[in-house]
Order: sequence, then structure tokens, then C-alpha cells
Amino acid sequence: MRVFTVLGPSQSGKSTLVEALASLDGRATKFGFSDILDLTSFSYLGDDWTAIDIAGGAENLPAAGPALAASDAVVLCVPSDADSAVQAAPYLRLIDEAELPCFLYVNKVDTMSERMRDIVSSLQAYCSHSLVLRQIPMREDGRVIGAVDLISERAWKYQEGQPSDLIEVPDTLIGREQEARAELLESMADFDDTLLEQLIEDKQPATDEMFDIATRIVRGTNLIEAFMGAARQGNGVTRMMKSLRHEAPSYERLLDRLGGDATAVALAADNKKHVGKMVAVRALAGPVQAGETLGGGNIGNLTALDGKSPVGSIAPGEIALAVKSDHLVGGRALVADDQRSLPVWADARTPAYERTVSPINERDDVRLSGALDRLTEIDPGLILRADESTGRAVLAMQGPLHARRISNKLAEEFGIEIEFGTVPAAYRETISKTVEQHHRHRKQSGGAGQFADVLIRLSPMPRGAGFEFDEEVKGGAVPRNYIPAVATGAEDALATGPIGYPVVDAKVVLLDGKHHAVDSSDFAFRTAGKNAVREAVGAAGPQTLQPILSVSVHVPSVFAGGLVPTISGLKGQVLGFEGHPTAMGWDVFNMLLPAASKEELFRMLGSATRGTAWFEARFDHFEPVSADEVACAEASAGMETA
Repeated sequence: MRVFTVLGPSQSGKSTLVEALASLDGRATKFGFSDILDLTSFSYLGDDWTAIDIAGGAENLPAAGPALAASDAVVLCVPSDADSAVQAAPYLRLIDEAELPCFLYVNKVDTMSERMRDIVSSLQAYCSHSLVLRQIPMREDGRVIGAVDLISERAWKYQEGQPSDLIEVPDTLIGREQEARAELLESMADFDDTLLEQLIEDKQPATDEMFDIATRIVRGTNLIEAFMGAARQGNGVTRMMKSLRHEAPSYERLLDRLGGDATAVALAADNKKHVGKMVAVRALAGPVQAGETLGGGNIGNLTALDGKSPVGSIAPGEIALAVKSDHLVGGRALVADDQRSLPVWADARTPAYERTVSPINERDDVRLSGALDRLTEIDPGLILRADESTGRAVLAMQGPLHARRISNKLAEEFGIEIEFGTVPAAYRETISKTVEQHHRHRKQSGGAGQFADVLIRLSPMPRGAGFEFDEEVKGGAVPRNYIPAVATGAEDALATGPIGYPVVDAKVVLLDGKHHAVDSSDFAFRTAGKNAVREAVGAAGPQTLQPILSVSVHVPSVFAGGLVPTISGLKGQVLGFEGHPTAMGWDVFNMLLPAASKEELFRMLGSATRGTAWFEARFDHFEPVSADEVACAEASAGMETA
């Protein structure tokens, strides 16, 4: 069995293409593995195939990496529109990084008004591998009615819902066909010395030889051939499938790419109601049998790709579904006693859309925690953490559609209704001047009383220094055993300042004090220290600090210049941008941005770059911010939550 993944922007016709390919030679079995991933198994000319169909859209890209890591080839399906090429940029970047044989299918050519070469040229801007035309269109009255294959030099006229007719190459197209074929041969000759010699000597290679050369070059990921058609009408899919059959390598090549000793690869996982966790597993080295040890535990039952028929084992290259195998994690290379990470390129990009999550019914609080843990095991694009200020669960997701899927899955699979909230920015407070503060804690309520007297000095420290405590007590005015209690009280006071946020970058020095032989205690001195520092903070010119993030935006170069006014509008500081060192057609845009603007950056990037850009953010430093700006940011967050 050979496996290929179909990728492409939304509305490019990927699923229609898979259906057309799978229906060429008999029945196909389609299994909706998850909301964004379908598995379709079929046969073609005696060979078994499985197509992995990943839903389009940037929010679904995390599923693509593990799928490619389990595939022998990838088909990139794009619309017949040069202006839409940028939407394929994230997929071309991933394909470049994966170094996987790729076949480009330009879909919906029945409505194509542009030149095929212009569409491919637009895509080339985002691909480090050469894109070459394998076919050119035949037109009649401006409408595409067929295609000419540049290797076999045969012309095929499309027929809706029926096999294409083999016809003579139209006289009006011979010149263009010869020109395009020469370009294809020259591109192929860059990777084949024999062909280069033939071209230098003005010899035309035999057709069979050309097919063999194409197979070697495509398998070596040196070229990407561009095919064309209209999948909904069944046009152009046979030529695509024949090329896949001849040029897609077998699973042995995949085994080498994953290190050579992997027994299997888990390409995806999902949770099914009444079934539990289900993992799609492709065997690579030797058969994988139900009940054997794999990935550090015993795998349970194995079923075929219909999700029902049990199988005892799967041969190398085949895919099956493992159930009752909760220890397995999707997106891992599996050996008997371990689960290994896939190559770095298969990792999901860091999710930037963050929301607090809580159950609508409080009784579901404990169940929600367990359900979220299960979801993070099966969803490579999801990260779960706790908010440092509130302790509430925070989900980092790929975007609003991803959040909707998470909410629906919790309701349908786990029976838990949730609500999302905006994650508050982690504001801090600091002080602007040094003050000394005296506080005496005295309490008498019968029996032993409480007494502690302290004099402290509170002073600001450099930004990022945190908290420091020291003492300069002379003559044992405060016994040594009580000094740690004063330090603890100081930390208690700084946990929440007068504005309501933790106080940072402050130093407390215990200068003097008094104690009582009977009524003094650790508790009394802790209370005195806390009250003294709290009073001192209020008198030391408290000010609010906002967190500033260092942000790197990965953006297609065509959009990079337009981000400057966007960042300025978010009160960010542009640090500059430069071409990505390895990704063709991409820039890395660096900036400093207030954390409160992170949500707005996510929204504005989506609209300004047609959903192609993403960013990585990390804390950089704190800087002062006015109370009005804080109030405005919190009001905006409140509206977002509502």
C-alpha cells in the first residue's frame, strides 16, 4: 500500500479530487477519522492506496505535519487563480521542509481565465523546488477543453463525467507544446546528466526514457510537476493518478526518512464517543499485530479503515486503526518500547489564540480537567496551561474555528458544556521612590497577646530584578528567629498591590524593631511586616507595568510592508523584517508589542494576510503604562468575553 496526503487552501476542491481519484478503478472506502481528517482507501490497477485528506485553512495545518510524516507523497490541490497562490504558501513551505515527492494539481480549470504558466509562476515564488508544467491546456473560445501531456505528447479532450478522448495535438498548439516541452526537458536535465548530454547533442529522448527520468527526479524531490483538470467533472484525474502510481515511492523510503528503525508511525489520534481513543497507525517495519507491544505498551484491537472490520495484523506500508490503545499519541514514530518525536518540520506551529475555559455547570469542573487532558493528547495544535494570576485553565488554539471544534467536541464526546473567556494581560505594579515605614502590630484579647514592631525601608530596583529582602537590625532589637517571618510578610504584601496587581522590582530592608518576650511570635512579625510593606507601597509612588512581548511574525513577503501601519496602530515597536533564511517568499517581521494587543494582532493578521501569517510571542520585559490605557484594555477584554 502507498499513502499520499492531499493538501490545499479552503475551497480548492481537495475532497472532490480524492473522490475522483478513488473512483477511477472500483469501490473506495472513506472513513471520517476526525473533523478535519478523512482516510480514503482504494485500489488502482491492482495497487492499494490510501489518501489522507486534510481540511483546508490555516487552523487545520497542525494535522498536516504528522500526515506527511506517514505519507509517501503529497498532492497539492490549488484553484486556477494566480491571485490565490499566496494562500498555498503555508502548504508549499511545509512541503519544502518535509522533502516529500509532490504533485501539483491545478483544479477547476473549466473556469480558468488565466494562463497556466502564470499560475505556476505565482506558486513558484513560495517554493524552493522547481515547479514545471507537465501539461498545457487546450482552449476553445477561451475555455479549457483538454490538456496536452508534455512527456507522451498526447492530447486529451475532456468529457464531463466520462473518460477523456485521445485526439491529435491541434495544429495551433504545436508551437506552444514544443516550447513547453523544451522547458520541461531543460528543467529535468538539471538533475540527469544523460538527458543533458542528449539535449546538447540535439537528440530527442524516447518517451519511455522520459517517464523513467521523471520518476527518478520526482522521487528525489528535485522537481514538482504541475498537472491540471476539473476534479468535479472527473477531468485530468487519470493522468494524475498514473503519475502517482509510477512516481510515488514505496514505504521503504519513508522508513529511511524517519530514521530506519521505526516499527510504525501514528499519524493521527481522535476520541470517538462510545469507542474511546482511536489512533491511525501505519506499519513500516514488519507486521504490527493486535496485542503486541508498541510505543511502550500493548496495543488493543486493530480495525480496517472502515472503523468496523477487525484485523489481526497490518503488513508494512498498510494503515489500520488502533483502539483501546490509550498510551499511543498521534504524531509519533513508534518502536516497541518508546514513542519518538517526528522531525521538527512536522511539529504544529505555536498556537496564538488563547482563551480561558470553564464549565457552565460547576459540577463538571473535575470532568473538564480530565477531558482537556484527553484533547491535548489527540490534538497537536492545542496547548493547555494554567493562567498564572487566576489559576484558570487556558487553551492556546489555532483560531476561532478551532475553538468552536473544541467546544463541540467537549459537548458531544464528553457531555461537558463550556464557556470561553479572554485571558487577562499579566499586569504588574512597581514603585518609583524610596520610603521608610514604621508599623506596630499589637493585639490583646485575653491570654497571650500579639506584639511586633518593625521599621522597614522600601526602595525600587532595576526593571526585571524581582524582589529582594535584607536586614540591618542592630543589637537584637528583632530576634533572628523572627526575621524570616518579616520577609514572608513582605512577600505577602507584594502579592497584591494597591492597584490590584503583584508588585515587582522592589527591595525591602528591615531596619529596626521591637519585640515582647511573651507576646511576640512568628505570626505577629509576619503580620507587622505585611502591614508595613503594604503601607509603604501606597506611599512609594506605585505605578502599573504592562508586559511587553517580543513577537516574530512569519508572513509572505508580499504582505510584509503593509504590516508597519498595523503594528503602529497596536502601539507596537517595529524592529525590522528580513527574508526567511530557508522559506522561499517569506519574511520574518520582528516587533515589540504590548501583551494586551496580542489578541488584536491575531485578528488583524488574519485579515491582512488572508490567513497565511502566524506569529511566535515570548515575554520580553515590563514597562510603565497609564491607568487609562489599562482600563481601556480591560474594557476591550470584557467586551470580547461578552
